[in-house]
Amino acid sequence: MVQIKTPEQIAKMREAGLVVAAVHEATRAAAVPGATTKDLDDIARKVLAEHGATSNFLGYGGFPATICTSVNEVVVHGIPRPDVVLKDGDIISVDAGAVVDGWHGDAAYTVFVGSGHAPELVELSRVTEESMWAGLAAVRNGNRLVDVSRAIETYIRRQPKPGGGKYGIIEDYGGHGIGTEMHMEPHLLNYVERRRGRGPRLVPGFCLAIEPMVSLGTPRTRVLDDDWTVVTTDGTWSSHWEHTIALTEEGPLVLTAPDGGRAKLAEYGVTTAPDPHPGS
Repeated sequence: MVQIKTPEQIAKMREAGLVVAAVHEATRAAAVPGATTKDLDDIARKVLAEHGATSNFLGYGGFPATICTSVNEVVVHGIPRPDVVLKDGDIISVDAGAVVDGWHGDAAYTVFVGSGHAPELVELSRVTEESMWAGLAAVRNGNRLVDVSRAIETYIRRQPKPGGGKYGIIEDYGGHGIGTEMHMEPHLLNYVERRRGRGPRLVPGFCLAIEPMVSLGTPRTRVLDDDWTVVTTDGTWSSHWEHTIALTEEGPLVLTAPDGGRAKLAEYGVTTAPDPHPGS
C-alpha cells in the first residue's frame, strides 16, 4: 500500500527536508582533502541536533552512523570511518536523512574533493544529477510510477559518455516511497523493466525519494564484508543523487531542495506547489 499524505503531513515532511538540506550544506563545505568521512558524520550529527531532528540512518537495520559516505567506486551505504581520509581527486556521495516529529526526509549529493578532476567524472555527476531532475519533473498528476523510471533512464541513455561505451545504471538499488518510514512502498527503479508493469498512478499526497545511481562502467554491484558498503563489481567510480518530492493538488514540491525545486523544475516547464515554509 502507498501511504498518501495530507497537506499538513507534507508540511511536516518539508521541515524534515529542510534539515536534510542544512546537513548537505554543512557536509559539502567540509568535504576537503584531509578530512575523514567520520568528520563529515560528526558534522551531520551536530546539525541534526541543532535542528531538533534525529537521523533516520543511525540504527536502521544496525547501520552504525548518521549519514552514508560513499567514496569513488563505492555506490551507496559507505560507513563513515576515521581512517577513510579524503584525497584530492576523490569524489564522494553523501546520503543524509532527518526525522522531524516522526516524518522523514532523505537526499544525497555527489561532490568533488579538491581540484583537477577528470572530465569524465564531472560529466558522470552531471548526468546523474540531471537524470534525477528529469525523474522529479515526471512526478505529475495522472502519470504513473513507470513514467518516472522512464524519464530517468531516457535522460541517461541519451547522454554520450566520454571515451565511448554506456553508463551503468545501477540495477540493485533505486528510489522508494517515504513518509512515516524512510523506506516505504513503492520501490522505484531507475530504468524500465516491462514485467513490472506501469506501477501505481501518481496522485496528490504521493511522496517519493528519487535517487539515480550511475557508474562509469557496470550496472552491477556487490556488498563488502561489513554487510553495508556497496561497490561496483568492476571498480569503476560512481555517482549518486537524491531528492524527496511530494505531489500536491497544486503540483510537486521538492521537499529536500532549499527552494522547493522551483528553479530546476522550471527548466522542464513545471511549476512547483506553494512552499508551506517559505524563506526557510
